[in-house]
Amino acid sequence: MSIRLNRAQPYALAVFRVVIGFLFACHGAASLFGILGGSMGGGTIPTGTWPGWYAAVIQLVGGTLVALGLGTRIAALISSGSMAYAYFKVHQPESLFPLQNGGEASAVFCWTFLLLVFTGPGAVAVDRLFSSRGGSARESGPVREKAQAVSV
Repeated sequence: MSIRLNRAQPYALAVFRVVIGFLFACHGAASLFGILGGSMGGGTIPTGTWPGWYAAVIQLVGGTLVALGLGTRIAALISSGSMAYAYFKVHQPESLFPLQNGGEASAVFCWTFLLLVFTGPGAVAVDRLFSSRGGSARESGPVREKAQAVSV
């Protein structure tokens, strides 16, 4: 059974990446455009407001890039840093634990994006299209190496 799960791992990672990226982009779209309920119960964040507007731009752009699998590791690193900043500057001063300070989403997104920095985008990503055209279809990383080791 673990052989089948190992073979499916790159695809499961790709689905995980798409869902997380989409959810993150929705947060940015809500804050910037007032859709999906808007920012904090309605409305938008005024343009250029620090740090909310910039965080919303990172959410929209970073989430979209991660969902597409385009520049995944860099977009995930910036998104993770943005959520770490949000947690420590906005939520943590209220209380130590995320359940008490309302910072659960920030903490989960932070660690999720950090995981994607190290795992990469998975099997289905726009980055894969560009890397195969460049002549070197090099797929590296722990997920691919494990899959190769299992199939040998």
